Formats: sequence, C-alpha cells, structure tokens
Amino acid sequence: MSGSTLVASRLSHQLRLLGTPATKMASQFTTRLIGAPNTLEHRTYIERNGQVVSPFHDIPLFADENNGILNMVVEVPRWTNAKMEICKEEGFNPIKQDIKKGRLRFVRNCFPHHGYIWNYGAFPQTWEDPSQMHAETKAQGDNDPLDVCEIGEQVGYVGQVKQVKVLGIMALLDEGETDWKVIVVDVQDPLASKLNDIEDVERHLPGLIRATNEWFRIYKIPDGKPENAFAFSGEAKNRKYATEIIHECHEAWRRLISGESPAKTASYDLSIRNITVPQSPGYVGLNDPSYANLPADSRKPPAPIDPSVSKWFYISSVQV
Repeated sequence: MSGSTLVASRLSHQLRLLGTPATKMASQFTTRLIGAPNTLEHRTYIERNGQVVSPFHDIPLFADENNGILNMVVEVPRWTNAKMEICKEEGFNPIKQDIKKGRLRFVRNCFPHHGYIWNYGAFPQTWEDPSQMHAETKAQGDNDPLDVCEIGEQVGYVGQVKQVKVLGIMALLDEGETDWKVIVVDVQDPLASKLNDIEDVERHLPGLIRATNEWFRIYKIPDGKPENAFAFSGEAKNRKYATEIIHECHEAWRRLISGESPAKTASYDLSIRNITVPQSPGYVGLNDPSYANLPADSRKPPAPIDPSVSKWFYISSVQV
C-alpha cells in the first residue's frame, strides 16, 4: 500500500470512528474553556459531542478531499493580539497563549495593522518536521502544525473549526526554519466562489497579499528583532504548490503519530495522545486517566490586558 493510500485509509477509519460525514463536522465542534483568558492558566480544549479531541491529531485534515475542502483550527481571531497556539506539549493539545520568560505574549500593532489581520490558525494532522530540510527553502521545518491565514470576512473565535479551501502559500524563514503560511478562505465566505487560486486574491482583495507579506516581515521589530526574511523573495506561491506542501506535512504527521520515528516525539517534546488513531502508540481509551481526568469547563471573564498592548508602532523600514 502506498503512503498516500495508507493516509487515506487511516483517514477513512477516523471518519468512521467520528461517526459523521466530514462535510458536517465543523458545526459539531464546541469549546471547553478553562480559567480566564489573558492568564497563564487559560486553556481552550476542542470538543466533539462533549468529548475532548486533539486539534493536532484527532480532527481530520480533510473535510471533503474530493472537493478540496480542509478543516482549519482558529487559534487567533482577526484583529486580536494574544499569541494563541495549539500546545504541542500538553496532552490532547489545548490552545493556550504563548509564554516567553514567564509572561504572556502579544503581537504588537505595527501601523497600519491592528493585531492579526486574518483569522490565524493551523491545519490539524500536519507537522513541519524539523529533521527534514526543504529542497527549495534550504531550511528545516519549525516543529509546528502548518500555519494558516484565513482571509474571509467573518471574524472567528479561538477553537473554531472552519472548513476552508486553499489559495496559496508563503514561506517565511523564521530564525533559520521554514515556517509556511497557507492562505485560505472559508468556504462559506461570500467571495469563496470567486477565490480559487492566489491570483484571484489580488483581483478581488487588492493589497491583501502585500499586506500579509509586510505583516510577517515587520511584526517582531517592536520587540527589538530584525525583519523576517522569506523564501522565493516573498512571493506567494499558487494553490498547486500549497497543496503539495500540505500533503508533505500531512505525511510527516502520519509518520509522527504512527510512531515510525519514536525518537522525534521525545526529542521535540511533542504529545501524540489521541482518541481516534488506534494504531498510534499515543492512542488512549476514553477511560484512560490521562483523558478521563481532563479538567471540566471552568470559564471565567477575561482578565485585564496591559494597556500597552494597544499601542501603535510606526516602523520606518516598511518598504513601499
């Protein structure tokens, strides 16, 4: 059996376990919130039918593969600043705010941008393997699920599962690692029928690709870091190229979850606990203590944010 056939077979098995047609899955996901947003303790678990699922391992990548529809998990809603991300290290991979030197991380507002300028998130069941060097970027993977920028008009929420179609991809080179950014649109967006490849984005949303490049290039400057660099001179590659990268990262995830490279799980500090991939060494039953003892919903109102998060920064190096 070929690698792609094996992936499809395992995906089909997962969908049978989930017991629902893939095209109806997005509406059946809910969130379990722990603690108050803007605190170190806050977590967002994703549930399906009241059961926690891992957004890294349990949500299928493909919602409708024949029609090119994929699931994405929203980590950061548009216009917000908190750097939320799927926690690779904790069991069942809740979404939490990134921490640096014991403090919560927020992205700065680099004029004219406010917070993240798209719904930012990740594709489930993908992994950018740090042991693999990409032939064209000449850099290794960044040890994360594949990043996604969803450009539709709806503002999402943390933990939302959107069904999207792929339009293109950029290759950010972040501290020597390849950090792919896939550009997608929600299939329910009013413009979705007109957006089918990267050139359509410029036609119908002029300036957005340029703004995306600029955002990633300058967003770390207020924190005293240099501009980020890109592969391909910052060019956004087309849908076909993006789809190839997605499949490569899906296959890397399959190797990870199946235990074909068990040393990677430990050396990269990754949790592969899941409830839908029985052949995985990380598979656990619903009665396993690590699963049964997950915290109950304990949501609280958001904690206050330091007013400095709203400050504008004017970056003199912006290219025109």
